[in-house]
Amino acid sequence: MIQRRQILKAGVASAAFSVFPVSSSSATTSPNAKFRSAHVGVGGMGGADLSSIASHPSVEVAALCDVDSSRLQAALKKHPNAKGFADYREMMAAMGDSVDGVVVSTPDHTHAPAAMTALNAGKPVYCQKPLTHEVFEARRLREVAEKNKLVTQMGIQIHSHVVYRRAVAMIQDGVIGKVSQVHAWSGKNWGYDGQSLPAVAKVPANLQWNLWLGTAKERPFVPGVYHPGQWRKLVDFGTGTLGDMGVHIFDTPYGALDLTAPNWARTTCRQPTGVGHPSRNVVEYEFPQTKYTTKTMQWKWYDGGFAPPKSEDVGLEKGMKLPGQAALFIGEEGQMLLPHIGEPQLFPQKKFADYKRPDINGNNHYHQWVDAAMGNATASAPFAFGGPLTEALLLGVVANRFPDEKLAWDAKSLKVTNNDAANKLIKGDYRDGFKVMGL
Repeated sequence: MIQRRQILKAGVASAAFSVFPVSSSSATTSPNAKFRSAHVGVGGMGGADLSSIASHPSVEVAALCDVDSSRLQAALKKHPNAKGFADYREMMAAMGDSVDGVVVSTPDHTHAPAAMTALNAGKPVYCQKPLTHEVFEARRLREVAEKNKLVTQMGIQIHSHVVYRRAVAMIQDGVIGKVSQVHAWSGKNWGYDGQSLPAVAKVPANLQWNLWLGTAKERPFVPGVYHPGQWRKLVDFGTGTLGDMGVHIFDTPYGALDLTAPNWARTTCRQPTGVGHPSRNVVEYEFPQTKYTTKTMQWKWYDGGFAPPKSEDVGLEKGMKLPGQAALFIGEEGQMLLPHIGEPQLFPQKKFADYKRPDINGNNHYHQWVDAAMGNATASAPFAFGGPLTEALLLGVVANRFPDEKLAWDAKSLKVTNNDAANKLIKGDYRDGFKVMGL
């Protein structure tokens, strides 16, 4: 099994083989110039993103932004020439042409407003997964990025890893034939089933709470629930296990099968509380036919206590131990199991014993974006890919609020056609003072 730390060290070998859509290369600097990066969110995953982007030989970290002064100061110590900010809007206004690209590594609910602010300023954007918190936001980021021909990349780092690129090539080469079903799962639990939150407390001195809330409605601070920590579990800020891990595990099947928008989504879970995402879900989708699938393609996601499914329930040998996180393709000629993160496995094993796997190179996902923004490469997970993937994923998150109800989806109009209440969750309201042009 490949360790997670190896992902960030994946070589920048060859970008010639690309099996995913790519963004237009609109260079913002000359090939020999420095690429000046600005970072929104520098703690946790933001710190990892900062280190990975800064490791590119052409990158010069120009600006750092975080609502937590402790995290900001720690990052500034590592990058003393960068300017520090608490508010990304102030950073963009102050830095202007002094930055060449923006990296967004905040909680999910701030992805879209921060990324759109950068796009509106004409900057290439690297935005962590899932691309947005709401379906409408994903559509708008894609549209604006494409209209302005800006280089973008969604932060699904394993997208560029060799084992995932190999899996895509194998599926598209037809090794298991046309695919009729995908089963995907994660045993992680980014859910909260409580009816309320613990007692409120004083906001710590290092945290600008109003800025952390951003577009979300005002509420008291609760320690250990919002920052740092558990915001992924809460419906107003995160997208649960489906958004956090689903986007990684959906990524390869979605791209390999060249999927578009689902016809419908349905979730099996507990009744909604209005506070947290369910701690365990089964989410089902139906996708229309593509050149790599049968007439319709069924997709089933399992998380928390529902994962992994029983091997015999997904067409594999009874009693087979399945990985804690994986995707399984069921084709007309066999099955392919893709562990998170590991080499694809073909079944029945005897049938594929002599199969020669394609020789595929991996890429550094972060460096790929920098190179693309400098006009030297193309990005493999632009918003043109990440946007539709996120829309499909988030329709399942919306379905969590309507257990066992099939939500029929009209992607063109961004509407659920059989549930008006669900449509109110496709696009939320931003708080006054945090509205952004284009959203």
